[in-house]
Amino acid sequence: MPSQVGVFVGNLLFAALCGSAGPVFLFVAYAAWRDGADPLWVVASFGIGLAGTVMIPGTAVTATRQEYPRITRRHRVKGGSGAYGDDTFVMWAPRSAPGPVDARLVRADVREARLVRYSPDGEATFTTYGGDYAPAEFTPVVGMRLWVRTGDETGDEADEAGGRAGFEVTGEWRVPPLCLSAITAGRLAVLVGPAGPDGPGGVTVQWPRSALLAGTRTCRVIDLEGRLTDVTRRPGRQLAQMRISRSVGGVEMAGDTIDLRLLDRETAARYSAVADHARAFPEDRAPVTEPGEEARLPADRLPGEEGGFGSVGRRWSRRGGHLVRGRFLEMRGRTTFQDHGPVLDTVLRIRPADGTPPFDAARRLTVPMNYLAVLHHTREVVLRVSPNGRSYDVDWTRTNLLAGVTTAEVIAPDGREFPLPRRSEVLWPLMHLLASHALSNPSRVLDLRRPRTGAVAGAVLDVLRDAGLTGTGAR
Repeated sequence: MPSQVGVFVGNLLFAALCGSAGPVFLFVAYAAWRDGADPLWVVASFGIGLAGTVMIPGTAVTATRQEYPRITRRHRVKGGSGAYGDDTFVMWAPRSAPGPVDARLVRADVREARLVRYSPDGEATFTTYGGDYAPAEFTPVVGMRLWVRTGDETGDEADEAGGRAGFEVTGEWRVPPLCLSAITAGRLAVLVGPAGPDGPGGVTVQWPRSALLAGTRTCRVIDLEGRLTDVTRRPGRQLAQMRISRSVGGVEMAGDTIDLRLLDRETAARYSAVADHARAFPEDRAPVTEPGEEARLPADRLPGEEGGFGSVGRRWSRRGGHLVRGRFLEMRGRTTFQDHGPVLDTVLRIRPADGTPPFDAARRLTVPMNYLAVLHHTREVVLRVSPNGRSYDVDWTRTNLLAGVTTAEVIAPDGREFPLPRRSEVLWPLMHLLASHALSNPSRVLDLRRPRTGAVAGAVLDVLRDAGLTGTGAR
């Protein structure tokens, strides 16, 4: 990954090339002054040239901050941590089309998914739109085979998809990047139109509701007595709540919480009836992801950094630079996009390595789409800490490996291969070990046969042995 200085120099040269008219006007103003030209002409030329020249470093600084976001003290959320719990994740995603008024909101299971098309032409630049939160060129098209459950969630009608009557539908849908994880998790909230003579009605995916049903967005309910209940990954109860919300034109969530005390009496009573039913007939929490994830995981075909153990600057490591983990608490969609991901307003909780209390930071980041596709699994992120401990840089290469976008592998000095499971706990100590020894390994394969890894080969094998990964799974 290029350093911030390298990114700035590149942007400065590009800005100087595009804004070369500024220095030219300064030269023209100087030449006109030397020749005794009209003072108004000299002043006008000088003003235009000065403005254009000043814009060159200003544009370079702005572009570098966008491409290489650094979290510093000024990004800390005022008031400190505590607004959100550690297990909270709040998402503001683009609204879906309302669908037919007489359509029914049901669950659909994703059996297969594949990336059909994603081809923006903005290269690495930032593109901003006014009022359109899901522009077609920055919205991937995903082909899916769905099993739409039309039976009652609490009924006994059985089918091959997991206990409900339904039908299968195949099609292509535009998916807001923030909601890609709903496909990977395998649970969608869809609207089904009235059946006609040719069969079931049309299927409209409700993407923000799907992210909620998938468990990517956390969900809690405060009842009329003030009791807080976590309903995340309780699809039956959530569907019942969504139907009530849709029938009354929407129910506001404060962060990830619905407070029945703030609703009108009739709506609160309907929500309370759902809660009473859930207490009488407890619902098992759904899995993080439904079976068959590999058949619907588009992360390896979506743009974004490939996961790896990461690069290390020798000077950074020797002066005390290190890695820490953070966690996304909030993501909010905006109207700015890059080719490999949307630009989002985020809130992260960062846990310093020195044991000081964690703090929250609000930062605008470009989040890779392949990371968004696994957001239901983990919201953790890896950050590089400056040697003085005052700034943090998001490391998407390490983050994507830790999040399971790609799988890692270790090759022992004797040639044995140890594939590591996705999101393995050993990844973090291995990253720390390499960073502390100033060893760069940008790829997902850590080959201990190379001479430069000799100093850490024993320690790496010890980590694998302690985790029980050297006895099984070797090739």
